Amino acid sequence: MSAFFFEGSTHVILDSPPSRIDAEIRRIRAILERNDFASALQAALELREEAPENRNLLYLIAVAQRYLQRIPDALATLGRLEDLHPDYPRLYQERGHCHVVLRAAAPAIEAFEQAVKMSPALPASWNALVALYRITGRAEAARKAAVEVENLAKLPPEIVTAFSMFADDEIYEAEQLLRRYLLVHGNHVEGMRLLAQIGVKMDVYDDAEILLENAVTLAPDYDALRYDYALILLRRHKHVRAREEMEKLLKKDPDNRDYRTTHATICTGFGDYERALPLYREILDETPGRPELHLSIAHALKTVGRTGEAIDSYRAAAAARPHFGDAYWSLANLKTYRFSDSEIEQMRAQETAPRVGLEDRYHLCFALGKALEDLGKYAESFQYYERGNALKKNESRYRPEPLERNARLQAEVCTRDFFAARQGVGCDSPAPIFIVGLPRAGSTLLEQILASHSQVEGTMELADILRLVQELQGRETQDSPPRYPAILADLEPKEFRRLGEKYLADTRVYRTGKPFFIDKMPNNFRHISLIHLILPNAKIIDARREPLACCFSNYKQLFASGQQFTYSVEDITRYYRMYVDLMAHWDLALPGKMLRVHHEDVVADLQSSVSRILEFCHLDFEQACVDFHKTERRVHTASSEQVRQPINRDGIDQWRNFEPWLGPMRRALGPLVAADE
Repeated sequence: MSAFFFEGSTHVILDSPPSRIDAEIRRIRAILERNDFASALQAALELREEAPENRNLLYLIAVAQRYLQRIPDALATLGRLEDLHPDYPRLYQERGHCHVVLRAAAPAIEAFEQAVKMSPALPASWNALVALYRITGRAEAARKAAVEVENLAKLPPEIVTAFSMFADDEIYEAEQLLRRYLLVHGNHVEGMRLLAQIGVKMDVYDDAEILLENAVTLAPDYDALRYDYALILLRRHKHVRAREEMEKLLKKDPDNRDYRTTHATICTGFGDYERALPLYREILDETPGRPELHLSIAHALKTVGRTGEAIDSYRAAAAARPHFGDAYWSLANLKTYRFSDSEIEQMRAQETAPRVGLEDRYHLCFALGKALEDLGKYAESFQYYERGNALKKNESRYRPEPLERNARLQAEVCTRDFFAARQGVGCDSPAPIFIVGLPRAGSTLLEQILASHSQVEGTMELADILRLVQELQGRETQDSPPRYPAILADLEPKEFRRLGEKYLADTRVYRTGKPFFIDKMPNNFRHISLIHLILPNAKIIDARREPLACCFSNYKQLFASGQQFTYSVEDITRYYRMYVDLMAHWDLALPGKMLRVHHEDVVADLQSSVSRILEFCHLDFEQACVDFHKTERRVHTASSEQVRQPINRDGIDQWRNFEPWLGPMRRALGPLVAADE
């Protein structure tokens, strides 16, 4: 066993001998290198019967077809490859070569530009661009491409090899080669940039950010590097810094569509939809038919409550790309949308189509699950939910053990005596109201109730507590004992105050000046110890829902990002049990600190629940909180349309329609279900 190692991460990859399919692909590649293209193609087509979706095999088929002058066949193969593996840069390079054979300069340029955009170290693509730009009279573009060729020629062989490995998805080998080179030779901008790209691919965002920050310091005029840095800041929800980097880039190149699109996305991160929507539409006018732009516009419209317009944009996204699973799932995720028979048939056809990729396929499965559930076809609906979860789980690297270990350490370290010894530490601001728990437990309804109060600001699921946790964890290695939460015992009182003030300062950008604001990041229940120590006067509300209802609601929800524990019955029930146990510990260690609000109680008696919540938050009663559905505000979660309607019992017992198939979930929850019934 060998570890894919970034400081602070424990990704593990098993070293195993190549499979028979991989061995055959290597043999076919060797035949190609001997220029025996017909034999290579024959062998590859035979192997395709066993591995029809294998990326490397499809690529070799296209290469052989091109050398045999079978260009239409090669382009068709590349089309299937793009459907299945759209992030593979060599497919675009190969498409460029095909268009060169056809003497079609414009599509060749487009393909080669896409290739180098995804992987800058592709000399064949840059050389082709130099020639094509010159042929089409684009002298300045040709000059810049020639500079890239020269720069690649100057790169150390190890860096070029690592780029090639990365393009071929040999991630572990590329990472090891880069680390060895950087340890011996010191900082190298391209090496650091590629190592950061590997970090992004492996979801190690904190290390990727550090690498790119240091690289930008070394090469401040390297725009592509700065753009990578802005993207990782955006991915880590550091919207202020991401905006600063994008403004620098836009000042130099104001017409760059990638920069403008990213700038619009950053605006949505701030909740500035009035600015983001015109930006998206302006870019769409210049490049009509781009499904991802229709989708971004629709998400923004949904968030601000313009549901009808959002539906039109989601439909436009699906029309622009018929197998665009995210467009259909986004319609389903409105929770109030009902698919027509023709839309359902379209989704069925696309979900089984051979050229549809994994991501589109599981989005379509979740959308079909919701569509059939609305029609009362529960058995078939469950089959699609089950299939969608299985497909999504296959691409996940979620492991429950690190979270469960942290929960155990929280209970061991952060006891009642521990908190008593640190009474009076932290920042004394009463402004934050944290809503914690599991997703799909009614937290958006509680947020909407509180945000309807004149003194309370509704924000979004803020990542700031989780970032403070990362700061305290430091640069852990795979074998080192975890620093957090044990480090809480070693912090000086002034450090707790600093962290509390930092949280308030960092979240100010999402607020408009009201005395109180809501942070509804559900995962914060794992860090109530930290919240209490840095913000002892903050209010914490535990949004709780009946176990089977909560777990199944999560199981049939496809999240835009995160919440990887929801894609199998074992993972979601195990996570729910951990949550209940940890919350029970907080009840003992911090008695009276939290208010537990059961979703079923809110639905059964809204008036009393509202009064109880406001009293806990030391807020005067306001009728607007009972009439929450009349409040016009931005809602960022999947329940956005539901909380714009009066309260009803429609969703309370919805899970019971699937009870015949929930035996494994019920058994996994064990006494938690019995205790709740």
